[in-house]
Amino acid sequence: MPPAAEDAPKGHTTLGNQPLAEPDSAFRSMYAEHRPALLRLATTLTAGDRGRAEDLVQETMLRAWTHGNDLDIHRSPRAWLATTTRHLAIDAHRARRARPHEVELDHRLPLITSQRADASIDETGVCAAIAALPWHQRRVLTEVYYRDRSVAETARILQIPAGTVKSRIFYGLRALRRTLAAQDAVASAKGIVTG
Repeated sequence: MPPAAEDAPKGHTTLGNQPLAEPDSAFRSMYAEHRPALLRLATTLTAGDRGRAEDLVQETMLRAWTHGNDLDIHRSPRAWLATTTRHLAIDAHRARRARPHEVELDHRLPLITSQRADASIDETGVCAAIAALPWHQRRVLTEVYYRDRSVAETARILQIPAGTVKSRIFYGLRALRRTLAAQDAVASAKGIVTG
């Protein structure tokens, strides 16, 4: 019967129940032995995406490293490694389905010229909407959004509670949205295109 992990000499590590004469040697040999088969499996599970397959193998090996005492190296750990790879592939697939599909921006596409992103009418409208806010909301929004301060910093500077800062931000942004939506409605009615 092999010595238990507790019986390993100090300064030596174990993988499974076997003490290692040289740290990491059993893990390295396991990695070298099982990596090719895991990479083939992961490539199949990722529909041929080599980059994602390599990520799955690396994550599998990381888990094998962190769960080293759970692996029985006297028997082949390939079953555990393959199951872990399959579970990671399934988790990654589910995560990708839960997020919108990512696409690369094609810089060759022409810009739509009828809408300008930073049209002066938009800037004027935003400035007018901010000026129309009550002074206490305008001051908090200025500190948080224009001076890039945190809620805590704004509360300290204005000498008001953080909850009051949050409340003024909420109501100030709501008033801004309403004002800007009304401006967009008026502009649409007049046939003016805004960004």
